[in-house]
Amino acid sequence: MEFVLSELCDQVMTAHAGHKPVFITGGGSKAFYGNHRPLRPQDGHCLLEVNAYHGIVNYQPSELMVTVRAGTPLQALEAALAEHDQMLAFEPPHYGRGATVGGCVATGLSGPRRMAAGAVRDFVLGARLLDAQGRVLNFGGEVMKNVAGYDVSRLLAGSQGIFGAILEVSLKVVPRPMEEVTLRLEADEAQALASFARWRGLPMPVSATAWLPVPGLPGQLWVRLSGAPPATAAARARIGGEVVDADVAARHWASMREQTHAFFDRGHSLWRLAVPPSTPPLDLGPTLIEWGGGQRWLCVGANGDAAALRAAAQARGGHATLFRAARQKDVPADGVFHPLTPGVAQLTRRLKQELDPLGLFNPGRLILEL
Repeated sequence: MEFVLSELCDQVMTAHAGHKPVFITGGGSKAFYGNHRPLRPQDGHCLLEVNAYHGIVNYQPSELMVTVRAGTPLQALEAALAEHDQMLAFEPPHYGRGATVGGCVATGLSGPRRMAAGAVRDFVLGARLLDAQGRVLNFGGEVMKNVAGYDVSRLLAGSQGIFGAILEVSLKVVPRPMEEVTLRLEADEAQALASFARWRGLPMPVSATAWLPVPGLPGQLWVRLSGAPPATAAARARIGGEVVDADVAARHWASMREQTHAFFDRGHSLWRLAVPPSTPPLDLGPTLIEWGGGQRWLCVGANGDAAALRAAAQARGGHATLFRAARQKDVPADGVFHPLTPGVAQLTRRLKQELDPLGLFNPGRLILEL
């Protein structure tokens, strides 16, 4: 792997000398996400492929941590953890067989379990980064108590690769739950949100929720319980509803995580609104709700108004992202992400200036002007 790393460093140094933009690529499963556009030969770019830099560097099951190279297939990492009855707590989506660990961290996307476990950044212990001068920088460590540079390694989660190429990450892992049970109830959107609010105040092992519209019904509310059998049994009695067959439940939660459910219609633009869980129904169009009310997916037609969606989310203390555009013309002029607050924007620019002063890495992918 040292030869592969040396090649990556040489490519970046060559791009730096020629002031050429560097576009980082892995499995390509999440290439649609962010301010993405197809690359053209006239861009004069360097394509930095990290797939060859793969493998698990250090896995300590007893310490609940793993260090892995960025090009490692996400599927391979999850399989290695499963052999020790462990997993990634944030349940990352793949969106394709080529998904890599580097792409998982760079996009910062979490699945249904995020409501109970936390986001990707909460499990990043450390990272190695290839910067714009071809240097390998180390941040953080391999244990939670090591806080040297810890914040920088966390900031790489969701950064879309604009600070440099992630080479390795150290992640905290967790044991698999002793038992998982999924319940299904009939409820409309308001009833589902009221249930979420009620359950948040109770000590129940709820690890995922999803409310979705169903033709001919008010809607369906799915609830996953994860934990020790006595705890899941007590929660089942309190929540009620129908117990779903384990295989059916597994397919359902996979369809939420991988967005293969029929709701995620590729013919419409898909907006992701992050709002406080207590936010009432938004009445902005067809909606699927996850994370106990904190994540609202909206399928929007060709006439969708980006400004109106952002204003609606912001008025409720949240933000809106165009997660996937049906057509290029549907992408807002200022990009797919909600405009950053002044403080966050300043911090992002300062970090970009420090790590990539020439603006080589993934230009415009997170913020159009960076």
